[in-house]
Amino acid sequence: MSRRAERVNVLLRQKLSELIATEMKDPRLTPMITITHVEVSPDLGYARVFTSIMGSPQEGKGALEALNAASGFLRRELSTRLSLKSIPHLSFIQDDSIEKGNYLLERIREVRSQDPSGETP
Repeated sequence: MSRRAERVNVLLRQKLSELIATEMKDPRLTPMITITHVEVSPDLGYARVFTSIMGSPQEGKGALEALNAASGFLRRELSTRLSLKSIPHLSFIQDDSIEKGNYLLERIREVRSQDPSGETP
């Protein structure tokens, strides 16, 4: 990945997080939404935005639908806030890596609590 693409990824992640928190009023966005990372295509025309959504699966699905429906609004807002030649088309994807990490940490705690020696490595 080019250095420019990496900078655009970070910039998009920051600005999208701000926009979602401050500008979006959709009631489906009630759960906590975190932009975990952004991947732009090599030509910077498309961006996959990975989001972690805390809440029930139904809330997560609704929030993801709301974000994808608002992609045009978000692109327009980004165009006024960023000095990029063109703003990539946004596609929001649910990222469950945080939930998987929490699950693994919980399993590790369970195993450690069942260890008869009581020692931690």
